[in-house]
Amino acid sequence: QVQLVESGGGLVQAGGSLRLSCAASGRTFSQYAMGWFRQAPGKQRDFVAAISWSGVNTAYADSVKGRFTISRDNAKNTVYLQMNSLKPEDTAVYYCGADAYGLGSPSEYEYDYWGQGTQVTVSS
Repeated sequence: QVQLVESGGGLVQAGGSLRLSCAASGRTFSQYAMGWFRQAPGKQRDFVAAISWSGVNTAYADSVKGRFTISRDNAKNTVYLQMNSLKPEDTAVYYCGADAYGLGSPSEYEYDYWGQGTQVTVSS
């Protein structure tokens, strides 16, 4: 069982930066691939980034490549999403998920646990 708690969201102007954190409970965190997804009002939840259990493999949605960076610190049971050059279209609730069996999938259906989400709002 893994419990996930996101933090770091907020209101930022276009071009600004935020760093999201996702803290996990449980001693098996290092065995899980982790992912970040986002959901804007009235839209489906979309893949943002994923990272393998070791941190060696990462993947990004085309819309965030070159602007966002996913990383993890297994000693702290935490995964991060550094978001730079933010755009109004990045506005959404951001969720982290834990994937027990994969390397970090772009499909939300592969994830076994989810956090409650953190709001990111980018003003123009």
